[in-house]
Amino acid sequence: MKPYAKEIVDMLVRYAVLAATAALMATQPALSQPQRAASPAPARAPARLNPNTATDAQLRAVPGVPAAMVATIARSRPFATMREFHARVGTGLNDTQRQALYSAVFVPINLNATTREEIMLIPGMTTRMAHEFEEYRPYADMNQFNKEIGKYVPPAEVARLASYVTVR
Repeated sequence: MKPYAKEIVDMLVRYAVLAATAALMATQPALSQPQRAASPAPARAPARLNPNTATDAQLRAVPGVPAAMVATIARSRPFATMREFHARVGTGLNDTQRQALYSAVFVPINLNATTREEIMLIPGMTTRMAHEFEEYRPYADMNQFNKEIGKYVPPAEVARLASYVTVR
């Protein structure tokens, strides 16, 4: 594989996930409710369901989420971390299914207490961007996250990434 091919593939996967997320959010009004952020984001990103607080009806409305998975989520709650959600729900899925599910249903990640493994669960995440998430820890607040990550990606992508994380 040519040296730049991996970066191109990573970028294409990221943009495909973004396109799929936009399409999913456009077809799911319940998922497109604005998320209350700890601080203002530079642009607005679609909110996703938190599996700890989503109703069974909301989970059933997510395309590709079968009734058995809704039952597993309901039975396994609460999820302390996204790693725990992934271990109980996401491990039996292929990458495409997992990316689609996590674009719609995700346990917010505490930036100051997370692992690289958990950061990599964010749909479209690259190892380079995960490194940037880690480099600026500890984060004082979401404004700092927006500023630091905004050095590397456009405002819409900062908002998308911010919608997966929190600072505590």
